[in-house]
This record gives sequence, C-alpha cells and structure tokens, in this order.
Amino acid sequence: MNIRKVAPIEDKGKGLGIEDFDHFVSVDWSQQTMAVAHMTRQSKKPVVFERQAVLIDLKQYLCSLKGRTVVTVEETTTAQWLYLELRDEVDRIIICDPLHNRWLCHGPKTDRIDADKLCILLRSGLLKEVFHSADELYELRSLVSAYEDVVRSGVRALNQQSALERGHRDQGKNASFILEHLHKNIDIYHETKKHYESKFEHLARHNKLAKSLLPISGIGNIGAVKIVATVIDAKRFATRGHFLSYCGLVKHEKLSGGRSYGRRMPRYSHTLKAVYKTAAMAALRGKNPIREYYDYLLGRGIAEHNARHAVARYIARVTYGILKTGTRYDPYRWRKIVTKELVA
Repeated sequence: MNIRKVAPIEDKGKGLGIEDFDHFVSVDWSQQTMAVAHMTRQSKKPVVFERQAVLIDLKQYLCSLKGRTVVTVEETTTAQWLYLELRDEVDRIIICDPLHNRWLCHGPKTDRIDADKLCILLRSGLLKEVFHSADELYELRSLVSAYEDVVRSGVRALNQQSALERGHRDQGKNASFILEHLHKNIDIYHETKKHYESKFEHLARHNKLAKSLLPISGIGNIGAVKIVATVIDAKRFATRGHFLSYCGLVKHEKLSGGRSYGRRMPRYSHTLKAVYKTAAMAALRGKNPIREYYDYLLGRGIAEHNARHAVARYIARVTYGILKTGTRYDPYRWRKIVTKELVA
C-alpha cells in the first residue's frame, strides 16, 4: 500500500476552509463495521458504503482520492485513535461533537444513514469540532482522568464509612463486616492518592508550562497539571471570553425580539471550573495579591459571592495569558486593570 507522506495536520490543514477541499468523507466506526460516506464539490448526494471495520482498508480508500481531502468522525472512545491513525492520510481530520449534530436524531437510524447525514453536514460546514491533538501533552489527560476517578471512588468510600458509623452505632454484624472492607478500600485510596500526588509534583517541576503556573496563588501542583492537560494549546481559544466560556465561568445571555430570557450555562470543562473555583478559595485564605484584589472588590460594594466569582475569572484569565503568550506571572496585574477602568 502506498501511503502519502504529508505534513503534520496542525501545519497542513491550517487556514483551509471547507470550500477549499475536493473530497468530503465521513466515517461511522464501530468494532465490527464501518460506514463511509463520500462527497465531492460537485456531488448533490453522498455515496455510502458499509463494510468490515479494517483500518488498512480505510487508509487505502483515503489514499485513492485525488485532491484535498477532509475526513470527519464523531467524538467517541475511538476518536483519538482514529485521529492519530488517519491524520497523515488526509489534509484535515475533524472530530465533531455528536451532541451538536441533532439532525442525526431524526428519522431512522443506521450506520449508513448516520454516515450519509454526517457527510452532508461536513460538506455544508455545519460541524462543531472537538479538539484533538498529537501533542504529547494530550497524554496527560488520561492521567488527570484516572486521578479524578480515584478521588471520586475514595470520597464515596469515606462517605459510606461516615454514614454507617452514624447510622449503626451499635456496630451490628453486617455493619462491622461492611466497615472492615471499607477501611481496606480507604487505606488503598490514601496510598494510591499519594502516588498520584507524587507524580503530579514531578510533572509540575519538570513541565515548563505547568511550572509557569505555580507562582499564581491558589494554583498547586495538581491544579497546574490539570490546567495544562486540559488546555494543551491556549491559542485554540480566539479570545479570553471563549476561554472563560470553556471553563464554565461565564453564562450566555438569551436574547430574542429585544427581550432578555435570562442566561444559560454553556457546555464547559468541569475539570477547569473546579480547578479555578478551588484556586480562588485557596487564594482567599492567605495573604497575597489575589486576596488584595478580592478585598478591593468588596470595598467597591460587590457582594461576596460575586467577588469570589470575579477572582476565579481573574485567575483563569491570568493562566490563559501565561499559556498563550509565555509571559511570566505578574502578581499585581489586577492593579493595572483597575487603573484602566477608573481612567475609562
């Protein structure tokens, strides 16, 4: 099989719009079968075929297409694997958000129909892309995800222990049996958590991006690694507003006919929101520049909960700026912002 040697997807597909491609391919991949739909610029309807899911066959098909090719796959458990396998065979690969593709929910549903509709959405430029990367930092996401699973299971065990001790003070036979095994699970949890924290500490010391975030009050080793692992490349966010929306720290206003219908929370990264909210609370417990910013907000008559939200957004903006521009942390940057507001 002749495999085309092409530039990395981050460089080759950069700056290309949907109208710049010659072939539009959508793939609905499962363990047993794959449904592939194909359109060209002149096509009015996709050509769809379904066959056994064999990666080498899919690569051969993509290599046979002459001209610029864009491929789309919905975000699933196999999306990152397909992204890495196919990125060198095409000019651009788009991992799209399945929740955004509501059209797929209407009418009959088969792999062929899904591939057909997905190809039309791709050709029309109506897909919402989900970020994927071949960057080594992307691998940190699996570590962060595993750590969060460990913490959730450990907290659940601790809550079960607390509930049993409060509700079964007589220490009956069943309660004693359950508590014995819970204690074992909790001991394992504490030991495992220590290993993860040691790993995060090592990464925070040796990763340049994570290390640059540590001087920020409230951001520890775990928080710094979580931010780097989730963001990967801050330049993928066009503005600070886009980043704050991704962090779940702002809401979108609903307007229609000149009337406001309130605000709604965008789909956001729960990991980043938890990191910034936790960082804000940690910073406010000490004496530092961020605490001074919080006191300044209170002095202007802002309610405590709104001031805490403002602090979380401020920390998020600072980390976004550091990751995007590579500048060092300026502890009193908030004073410059306040001065500009007063002058304006």
